[in-house]
Amino acid sequence: MTKIIDGKGAILGRLASYVAKEALKGEEIIVLNCEEIRITGSKINLQKDFEIKRRRVGSSQKGPKHPRASYIVVKRTIRGMLPDHRKGRGREAFKRIKCYKGIPKEFEDEKKITSKKERKSKYILLKEIAK
Repeated sequence: MTKIIDGKGAILGRLASYVAKEALKGEEIIVLNCEEIRITGSKINLQKDFEIKRRRVGSSQKGPKHPRASYIVVKRTIRGMLPDHRKGRGREAFKRIKCYKGIPKEFEDEKKITSKKERKSKYILLKEIAK
């Protein structure tokens, strides 16, 4: 059975932990609208953290070492919540997870799981950080 999750308005950590648990149970998971997922916290601190700690690695190394595309950031976050993704259960669970930017045509008419609670907290959208 496949579960389709609409990421619009969802919080990244909560979504990633839910997806990881379901994938470990054997479910196939599809996450849509990855660029609309929220990361909670101060906007300035999140942007600074992403720029300094993730993109600048050292003087002898060049280039960003972490992905900039929003759907890859989501998939990497989910990967961090799985047991060792290089072998056994973790690898099999990771293969069952698909993430997409926007909504592809084949999933437009499908029933989706959405985030119901609207939380009023400081947040930044993933597309703002990933640009």
